[in-house]
Amino acid sequence: MEEYLYRLDFQVRDYEIDMQGIVNNSIYQNYLEHTRHEFLKEHGIDFAAYTKGQINLVVVRVEIDYKFPLQSGDRFWIGLNMFKESRLRFAFLQDIYLLPDDKPVLKAKVTGTSLNPNGRPAVSPELEQAFAKLDLQK
Repeated sequence: MEEYLYRLDFQVRDYEIDMQGIVNNSIYQNYLEHTRHEFLKEHGIDFAAYTKGQINLVVVRVEIDYKFPLQSGDRFWIGLNMFKESRLRFAFLQDIYLLPDDKPVLKAKVTGTSLNPNGRPAVSPELEQAFAKLDLQK
């Protein structure tokens, strides 16, 4: 198992289950998004504050490989790594593992960028400074 920049623990809630008795595929994206936001906040990038300042962080691509379904009550964790993919794009590699045996549940790559007030891709000085502190490597 690889090392991660960040880890967040969860538990599946009953209302996240579909008719098949497993977590609905769309819910996994909620888990991944919450983990990204918590990671960014912990590193001084407050998603809501950036948006108020007209720096919009947006997802442009999501790739998910589902390995094993989660069920109601399951405890699991998400590991996250982040790197700059290009001058304007950054990527999150996120993996979900079922506890207690760390069984792989999902692998995802989420690519994002930031948009200026005109809706054009641009990296603000504030975001560039935050990324520099993270020392993001590919």
